[in-house]
Amino acid sequence: MYRLIIFLLLALPMGAFAQTVTTGTVFDFTKKTLSIPGVSVRNLNSKKVTSTNKDGKYTIAANIGDLLEFSAVGYHTDTLYLTNLLNRTIYLPVKTNNLNDVEVSAVRMNSQITDAKDPLAEKYTLLSTGGNLNRKRMTDKVGGLGLNLGYGKYKRQQRKEADLKEKEMYQQEIDENFTPKAITDLTKLEGEELKNFMIIYRPSIEAVKGERPFRYTFYISRAFVAWKKLSPQERKLQDLPKLKAN
Repeated sequence: MYRLIIFLLLALPMGAFAQTVTTGTVFDFTKKTLSIPGVSVRNLNSKKVTSTNKDGKYTIAANIGDLLEFSAVGYHTDTLYLTNLLNRTIYLPVKTNNLNDVEVSAVRMNSQITDAKDPLAEKYTLLSTGGNLNRKRMTDKVGGLGLNLGYGKYKRQQRKEADLKEKEMYQQEIDENFTPKAITDLTKLEGEELKNFMIIYRPSIEAVKGERPFRYTFYISRAFVAWKKLSPQERKLQDLPKLKAN
């Protein structure tokens, strides 16, 4: 009986240490070497919660396949899908409310138009000023008719060019962040599955534009959860129907 009690006392701590945990450090996304204390770390599967210490380090009970959420005042919330329990480094971006710069383009007007004399305007000016012609010339109307310099067409062309430039900027951002390496590191997908995943779940420009900065790690994690719910057939890209020859 005595030996049984000793055995149980020795086995209890071993059972406690058998619980799986994951560790890591949270840093500021802009200042890579600045660790963030007090970050709330929540295991969304087990509902366990902890926080980072003064050095930005954390330890939390977890298993492979769990989803961890990191949140702190003044920072964007991010999540991490655990493909292993190795030590992780997390970077949180600061919340900002920056306004986009507005570019103002000037329109150059033909000097022959702006310097043209307006006989009717000068006639009425003579009548009302006693012949004094030291006045500001009319630059927006000639003979009472509005000038059409093609400015509306110019503005439409400028908007089109700005839209194309903006789309190219977002496409480049997506290409730089939604990469095979980033996806494989989070999901372990490879080969044909990785290719199909990237085609099916590539972020849209509207989604990236609607959330600034766009949290690619969080998006990939959520997309992978949705991917796992698809059937093997749904994970494959469907072949396009062949055109019938006339």
